Amino acid sequence: MLRNLNRTVYYVLFTCIAVLVFAPILLIFFGSFKSNMEIAASSPYSLPTNFLNLENYKVAINKGHLLRGVQNSFLLVGVSLIGNALLGTMTAYVLNRFQFVGKKLIVALFLFAMIIPTYTTEIARFQLIHKLGIYDTIWAPIIIYVGTDILQIYMYMQFLEKISEQLDESAMLDGASYYRIYRSIIFPLLLPVTATLGILKGVAIMNDIFVQQLYMPSQKLLTIATSLTTYVGQRNSDLASLCAAIMIALIPSMLIYILFYKQIFKGMMDGAVKG
Repeated sequence: MLRNLNRTVYYVLFTCIAVLVFAPILLIFFGSFKSNMEIAASSPYSLPTNFLNLENYKVAINKGHLLRGVQNSFLLVGVSLIGNALLGTMTAYVLNRFQFVGKKLIVALFLFAMIIPTYTTEIARFQLIHKLGIYDTIWAPIIIYVGTDILQIYMYMQFLEKISEQLDESAMLDGASYYRIYRSIIFPLLLPVTATLGILKGVAIMNDIFVQQLYMPSQKLLTIATSLTTYVGQRNSDLASLCAAIMIALIPSMLIYILFYKQIFKGMMDGAVKG
């Protein structure tokens, strides 16, 4: 009896969470096939009069420059993930394998950075980016995204605990340098968790509008996220085209999760449990 009750509560909670997640998406999906007048006159969850009305999607692609945004977004994500993976794995390798003065202080600084609100350091970061001369270029957000964090360090270090140090010692006996050990042994063995972290960070970068809007305000540097702001103004807003643009912008993130959800959960579970 108690087991059936627990199962019922589980399904009720799961259904409520699913409704909260998918209800806004359903509203936007319906709105993408409506006109602005139909959106204003009808209920948000009412069915559109014509599901074959693709005019909003045409306007979204042409007016919002979504194709340019897709190109810039993939360039931004690709370069950022490569730099982030290299920096994260190197940092974790040094912290896990070497003993040196200040090691605990470095780890403590990573932890301390987690409790500092991001917006409190935004002014200093903005001034630094401006003085480097890379403001309003794609390199500004790349430098920000390349930076590693304590979650990455923790997961990488947990994976490194499973890699025997005897592999390092054997390679050193054969004359391999630390760089060669990292390149030929450590990094290849860290590829599973790197893939997991790369997928999660890639989706986060594609959905981040704050950094991209602040550091790349030019029209030519629009990304998928920032291109959505072109439909909303102080005087009027094209809500129908905005709904269509949001549906198009959802496609890359949804495809990534659908194709790689098993790798995401496997990498997170493997990184959370010490072997």
